[in-house]
Amino acid sequence: MDVLSDVVASMRMGVPRSARVEWPAPWGQRFASAPGSAGFQVVLRGSCWAIPPQGEPIPVGTGDVLFFPHGDGYALADSPQSAVAEPACDPHAEAELFASASMEGSGPVTVMLCGGYRLDSSRAHPLLQGLPAMIHLPATLGRDSELRAAVELLGKEIGDPRPGADLVVAALLDMLLLYILRAWFEVSLEHCAVQGWAAALADPAIGAALEGVHRDPAHPWTVASLGRRAGLSRAAFSRRFTHVVGQPPMTYVTWWRLATAARMLRDCDAALSEIAGAVGYGSEFAFAGAFKRQYGMAPGRYRRLGCPPTGRAPAGAGAPQPR
Repeated sequence: MDVLSDVVASMRMGVPRSARVEWPAPWGQRFASAPGSAGFQVVLRGSCWAIPPQGEPIPVGTGDVLFFPHGDGYALADSPQSAVAEPACDPHAEAELFASASMEGSGPVTVMLCGGYRLDSSRAHPLLQGLPAMIHLPATLGRDSELRAAVELLGKEIGDPRPGADLVVAALLDMLLLYILRAWFEVSLEHCAVQGWAAALADPAIGAALEGVHRDPAHPWTVASLGRRAGLSRAAFSRRFTHVVGQPPMTYVTWWRLATAARMLRDCDAALSEIAGAVGYGSEFAFAGAFKRQYGMAPGRYRRLGCPPTGRAPAGAGAPQPR
């Protein structure tokens, strides 16, 4: 599994939600802050304005994508001067996988595709933590063809559900999330704006080491073996990794192993000894001690709870921070 796919899979929880909504002008819609989630908005037809909590309104046109990786609140409206109401259709609160709605009104219609993903903040990866509160990906002719294709297919499936729509929509929502992130990183690289942890994906040497760790967390990695994979000396690799990722190589290896174990505890019924071996621990005892230091509780209790009761990382379980 490549690093970006692995990061998303490790944090995604439950079933994503989505809705196709037709807004006749004048209209305004407020979306409250939703910690532990990420959301997106796509203009399928028409145009609108994105109104962040701080800063000036942003014009959004047909085909534009807005992504809110941290669940921050915002508003959308046909005009910056329009009154903004409380949510009439909120995909975070919908019980169904997808919904379709048409609001009352007689003005020009804007058709929006919105969606929400639940994320496990106890395993928040720094790759996502380093993203801005709102990402705006304008529609540009000839760019991001995969993203545009996923948006078009998703809009059609939600607007006119046919047999198998549940599976198709769920798969398309996961594809859309990855395409949004990929497009953002590519745009950032073009403008030399990518910083912090995400810069590791653009660094061939560090990227090769990260891919090895993510592909096989049980391997007995050392700084020297990771350096060889990166094509660098032990000392040069350690300095470069620490500078780009924000912490030493083996600290990240340990954190990722335990994050992987936490996902396995939540998602499967494997014995603790099997999980310990899958993430590189020679005994269940050693694994349990390391897990408790990171997550503040024993693996068995974490499994019974499903996730930390606060919804945040337990004491000592903070993800590595980018520089």
